[in-house]
Amino acid sequence: MVEFFTKNRDKLYDILEEGDFAVLFAGEAPTKRGDEKYFFSPDRNFYYMTGIERERCAFVLSKLEGKRVERLYIEADNGQMAKWVGANITKDEALEVSGIKDIQFVDSIFDDIDLEKSNIKRLFLDCERKDLLENNMPEGFRRKYKDMGFEDLFPIISELRVIKEKEEIELIKKAIHITRLGIEEMMKNAKPGMMEYEIEAHYDYVLTKNGVRDKAFRTIAASGKNGTVLHYVSNNSKTNDGDLILIDAGAQLDWYNGDLSRTFPVNGKFTERQKLVYNIVLGGQKLIMDSIKPNVTIPSLNETLKDYYYKELLKIGLVFTRDEVFKYYYHNIGHFLGAETHDVGDKNQKLRKGMVLTVEPGLYIEEWGIGIRIEDDVLVTEDGCENLSAEMIKTVEEIEAFMAKGV
Repeated sequence: MVEFFTKNRDKLYDILEEGDFAVLFAGEAPTKRGDEKYFFSPDRNFYYMTGIERERCAFVLSKLEGKRVERLYIEADNGQMAKWVGANITKDEALEVSGIKDIQFVDSIFDDIDLEKSNIKRLFLDCERKDLLENNMPEGFRRKYKDMGFEDLFPIISELRVIKEKEEIELIKKAIHITRLGIEEMMKNAKPGMMEYEIEAHYDYVLTKNGVRDKAFRTIAASGKNGTVLHYVSNNSKTNDGDLILIDAGAQLDWYNGDLSRTFPVNGKFTERQKLVYNIVLGGQKLIMDSIKPNVTIPSLNETLKDYYYKELLKIGLVFTRDEVFKYYYHNIGHFLGAETHDVGDKNQKLRKGMVLTVEPGLYIEEWGIGIRIEDDVLVTEDGCENLSAEMIKTVEEIEAFMAKGV
């Protein structure tokens, strides 16, 4: 992956102008209590440029007097603490991961950024992460240079990240594969009377077995009426015979994510009403996937789906006007996917080759106790899209046949 990170820095450097100086911070996990910390997740823009996944590190890239300077800042040797929490990354290890040759210790970073003695014209910071700036930039530094002002690096890196390189696509595919295995394990083991969290536990086991350290997001395992709550994550209800269970789950592997949704009957057999609604959602998903191509937008695709839903829901007497569709469908058709589940990128822009996005239409009919969402992850191609999760079953017939086999 070192070539990937080097290429990302090259792309950023080509955008910078003479006199520009860019700074990124890795971040730090908050403390729970005492000396125990929450799980650390590196800032993705920092990781995208360096490949370093350690706390309290920083990266600078500048174009000054025609010279390129890229420097990585890491923590110094932590001595005796290594026996308690493990050793800090060494300069040689950081070089091997990142390909950055100039590596210093992070305590010196603000001595090195001397705007008064250099020809820095613009200082770029990731202004989207105000917490990182506040936690990593000393008050004295901010006060000293407040009159200069900062340029925002976030939209620049977002534009780079929204088009996925081949290395990223492969990691997303691997995360999707593990996600699929986990959801299938839930399908195999689901039985009426189980608690939602019991079903979720089968997913967690598969992820852990496959080396996943952290989920892309909190798993949704919503049975019955809970499935009509878009971001239900309590997962503490008892499933009943005849319930559908809506699963929205994602594995995170090497900081890249999968994001899949499937809805299936806990007892393995759809009722006629459930089948009716399910097939409407499935038809909507196919319509959108067939419509994805360069130059269309996510908002326009969403309007296409609402037009389709209006016609279908009118047929079964649930709506009489297009505006009423909002009662049963109240989110978007999808979002960008990558190093973050809701990945960076202007959602109103025209789609381009190399973008990865989710396609997740749903219908949520509270009065029927039916919540259905079907989600796949797709890569935009030259003239359409590739379904990266195509191996995952999703028709009524496929799901019922799969669940009939059992464990």
